[in-house]
Amino acid sequence: MFEPVIAPSASLLGLLQRGRGDGQLHALAADRAEAIAALEECVTRDPRADWQVESRSLYYARLYMELEASLDGIEDHLHSAEDLVSDDESRTGLALSVLGHLAAYGRRDALLMLREYAATGANWAWALDELALRDDDRGLLLLGTAVLDRFPPGPEGDAELREFIRNAYEPRPWRLWAAYHPRVAAASEQSPFDLWQRQINRSGVTPGWSTADVLAWADQGHLGNLGADAFLGRPEPVRVDEDPSGPDAVDRRAAAAARCLTAVVRPEDRPVLLEAARDGLPGARRAALRYLVDQRDPAALELIEAAAADVDDRIVRAALELLGRMRGPEVLAQARRWADPASGGADSALGETAVRLLADAGEPADAPLVVAGLRRWISVRGVSGTGLGSLVDGAGRLAAADAVPVLRHIYGEAASSELRGRAARALAVTDVHFPEGPAVECLWDCEESTRELAARHVATTGDARVLERLRRLAADPAEEAEVHAAVRGRLTAAREFGR
Repeated sequence: MFEPVIAPSASLLGLLQRGRGDGQLHALAADRAEAIAALEECVTRDPRADWQVESRSLYYARLYMELEASLDGIEDHLHSAEDLVSDDESRTGLALSVLGHLAAYGRRDALLMLREYAATGANWAWALDELALRDDDRGLLLLGTAVLDRFPPGPEGDAELREFIRNAYEPRPWRLWAAYHPRVAAASEQSPFDLWQRQINRSGVTPGWSTADVLAWADQGHLGNLGADAFLGRPEPVRVDEDPSGPDAVDRRAAAAARCLTAVVRPEDRPVLLEAARDGLPGARRAALRYLVDQRDPAALELIEAAAADVDDRIVRAALELLGRMRGPEVLAQARRWADPASGGADSALGETAVRLLADAGEPADAPLVVAGLRRWISVRGVSGTGLGSLVDGAGRLAAADAVPVLRHIYGEAASSELRGRAARALAVTDVHFPEGPAVECLWDCEESTRELAARHVATTGDARVLERLRRLAADPAEEAEVHAAVRGRLTAAREFGR
């Protein structure tokens, strides 16, 4: 996945890329041609770093409706020459999702565009899923032949068809086609048997029944298709294309070995585990560390500290991940020492992980350490990084009022709408001005959860836009049920207050 280029937060394009509520408000006030150009830039060049945790499609579709914008830019994007050589979902997925919402709003041109792309485009499966939710039976039936032609006749094509039907996100089109296309009916009937056969035919290597055997097995290479979960009677997914030497495979093997240890370790095996956790091979060391952490062994904290200073990045990463999972008074006490700037190690990887642990599980007295860690993170890394969200959540959980300035900065600058939503939730409990400030903008935000938060907190007096926006959200059939509930509850309260 490409790394999106995000414009400055003060620009119209930057606001729209971030999915901020102010983006919609500024677009409606800007020159229409300029606003449409910025909107098309966002839809045809997905600005999200991770589309699985960030929403944009409904946000952009609403703006298309407000601006009464043409869909020519989306059509050119879908049918560009690149579509002939690339089926990358990230290139066209956002545009297809926007078309799906526009079709639901009654845009006939969007519906026809989806039908055409489902019949001819590279990312046809995504378009078909959008149509499955929005098109009528007749429209879907007309697509059946074009879709089936993508699977050549013969055993290989039939196997691909069965695989596709089994994994279909929206099964409605296939159920319709089964009544008219015997090939689809046969593939639909065979798919469950294919899955059953794969489950009973798994094979792989499992460890022996001793602590030493499991620790040795943790460094023996690929888990195979069966692995340690089968050793414990829990089949695990097949990962045919996984690199046995890759970090994910190694981490999975160490985690599986740790689960195996819970079944075989005896009290007299503790010295073996301690030795492996201090000086074992990478797989065995991680497995032993994880087991000792899960068992809350008294030596776990000392071992974690030693592993976090190791020269092997794999050991360091595993130690920090395990520290983040630990809980208990003694763990929090040690985390406070590691996170304290006076210790000199607060800016180390161990100190940063300790701060995140306090953010997740600390007590109100830990708020200054969390705020200091949050400021330190922003000064070094800016508004990015996978650990920042935990610090933001922690500032809110601990009601750290001192964090308000940095939380406002994160809210305004974050390219990730998911992170901005977390900052908004923290501001809702730390910033006394949230109801008449950020909450107003959040009513137009791209994230459902952020709009719901705004509806529950926004001040309904003082800004004429608020009640009008709440009414429009309540009447919008595309809005999520949770937002509808929050909005209607707030409108009822506003009416009662007005009386």
